[in-house]
Amino acid sequence: MTSISSESYGHYPVMLTESINNLNIKENGFYIDGTVGLGGHSVKILEHIKKGFLIGFDRDSNSIKIAKKRLNVFDNFKLVHASYTNLEDACRKLDIKQVDGMLLDLGLSSFQLEDNQRGFSHRYNSSLDMRFDDKDDGLTAQEIIENSSVRELTNIFNEFGEERNSFRIARAIKESSEEINADRLVSIISRMTAYKYRIKTYSRIFQALRIKTNNELDHLESFLNDFMKFLKPKGRIVIISYHSMEDRMVKHKFKELKLNKELKVLSKKPFIPTDEEIFDNKRSRSAKMRVGEKIG
Repeated sequence: MTSISSESYGHYPVMLTESINNLNIKENGFYIDGTVGLGGHSVKILEHIKKGFLIGFDRDSNSIKIAKKRLNVFDNFKLVHASYTNLEDACRKLDIKQVDGMLLDLGLSSFQLEDNQRGFSHRYNSSLDMRFDDKDDGLTAQEIIENSSVRELTNIFNEFGEERNSFRIARAIKESSEEINADRLVSIISRMTAYKYRIKTYSRIFQALRIKTNNELDHLESFLNDFMKFLKPKGRIVIISYHSMEDRMVKHKFKELKLNKELKVLSKKPFIPTDEEIFDNKRSRSAKMRVGEKIG
C-alpha cells in the first residue's frame, strides 16, 4: 500500500511514533482521530488497520479537504466536518457502538498557523477571525474584543492565556481608537510588554482569543465526560495537549477515572517530545501526551 509522507504537505504530526505505539493498534480495530487536521496521524493509523475502520473529525473544512486527498489511497475511513464532540452522532450513523482507540491532538496545524488571512498567528497582518471554520455562526475574535469590557477581556487573557499583563493589555486594546486587527494587536502588546517577553506574550494573547473564539475548553470538557462509553474494554485513549489548562483537564479526568477503577493510566507523567523532534519541529516543544486504557 502506498504511504504518503507528512513532509510532502509541510506538516509534521507531533509525537507520531509515540501516538501510534500507545494506541496499540489492531489490524481489525475501529479508531477515532478526533482532530484529523491534515491527516498525519490518520495516515499512520490506516497503514496499521487492514480490516478495521477510522473516523476522523475536524472543524476546519479546508483541513478536511486536504486530509481526504491524503487518505484517498485507503477505503476504510470516514471524515466528518464537525467537532469531535459529535462522536455519538457519527458512530450511530455508521452503526459503530464502541471503538478500540481514540486520538486527540489539540494543537493547531502548520497549515492553519501559516494561513495569513485568518488571524491565528501574530506573524501576519490580517483580520482577527480565528474561527476554525469561517462557516461557523460564532463570533470572530475581533467581534469578541469589540463586545467585551476591559474586565471581560482581562479574564479571557488570564483564563485562556495565563498572561501576567492581562489587565494592562486589555485596557490598552479597549482604549485604542483604531480597528483591532492582528497588526494592531501586536503593536499594543509590544507597547505593554518588555522586549524579552514579547514573543511569549504574543503567543499567549493570540492563544487566549483563539480558545475563546472556538470554545475549545468546553469541547474538551464535553469529550472527557463522554468518551468512556464509546471505548471498548482495553481500548486506548491518547490525548496530546499544548498548554497547561488542557493538560490539567485531561490529567484530572484520568485521575478521577482511575480512582473509579474505570481507566488504567499508562504513564504517571505525560510523554513529551524528544530533543530531536523539538529541534525538527519547534511547535512540538510544549506538547504533552497522556494515555489511558479502559479497564474491563
